[in-house]
Amino acid sequence: MSKTEDARATFRKGFNCSQAVLSSFGEEFGLDPIMAYKVAAAFGGGMGHMGETCGAVTGAFMVIGLKYGLTVSDGSQSHKEAFSAVQDFVEQFKSRHGSIVCRDLLGFDINDRTVFREAMKQGIPQKICPKLVQDAAEIVETLI
Repeated sequence: MSKTEDARATFRKGFNCSQAVLSSFGEEFGLDPIMAYKVAAAFGGGMGHMGETCGAVTGAFMVIGLKYGLTVSDGSQSHKEAFSAVQDFVEQFKSRHGSIVCRDLLGFDINDRTVFREAMKQGIPQKICPKLVQDAAEIVETLI
């Protein structure tokens, strides 16, 4: 199973978008799935269910950090590769979806409990989020 397929399947199992993306790549960088689920848990629903930056996007940022993140503070490394990869990711994700903001992508304010309950009844997140997870994983895979 490809990382993209794994991310989508993980989301379908009930994990949030961020958990699905990070866990699909984590082991490649020494991060076991349980720890990936824990690290990414609070980023679902647009960062703590606030409708801000999409969880699939934050999960992808974490994967980019695992690949390119600064690990020493002696000046021998820079943030350049990580920031460049994040910017490339955002450009590609926005070209596919128009935004990286959860509430914009879903078309409703996930932070409004009444609106969220109605959207869940209609199955809106289940229709939209798997594609966002899939695309985030696909894009990040090309960048790392």
